[in-house]
Amino acid sequence: MPRAERREQIIDAATRAFARAGYSATGLDDVATEAGITRVLLYRHFESKNDLYRAVLAQAMARLDATIGEDFDENSIPALVRGAAADPDGFRLLFRHAAREPEFRDVVDGLRAMSTEIARRELAAVIPPGPWYDWAARLLPSVTLEAVIAWLDAGQPDPEHAAERVGRLVGAVIEAAST
Repeated sequence: MPRAERREQIIDAATRAFARAGYSATGLDDVATEAGITRVLLYRHFESKNDLYRAVLAQAMARLDATIGEDFDENSIPALVRGAAADPDGFRLLFRHAAREPEFRDVVDGLRAMSTEIARRELAAVIPPGPWYDWAARLLPSVTLEAVIAWLDAGQPDPEHAAERVGRLVGAVIEAAST
């Protein structure tokens, strides 16, 4: 198998393994078994478990970025739901598991800062500056992501209307901050 293809196979297997048990409880032997390779071959592609996990998170972010982009518009929530449905393990790793691991806090903090900045840009047109504007800008990314994770955990019910339901939550936060 070509090196790039093997690396992709390992990252995909690691995504599944880490999503099942989290970073701390998953060993490199678990990843090697999931990938159907030896641990020696795993080390030819990744120097450490930390290095592998960062590659998994980077791939999940790249897939999500390719799906949703960086601007918020009427297609953003549907794109987020589609991205989560296409890579549920990667989505959970980014927004649930990595947040619990101190050594990957930089990744989570970067995502949170980016999401909050996007929310600030969009909210500026509908909420005046002040404490409720700040509250909504911090809350919207959390509510949106938790709603999508809860939807994944519930088995992805009613996928054709999931984005609409998440959008109603977003609207409720904006309304609460506006009144």
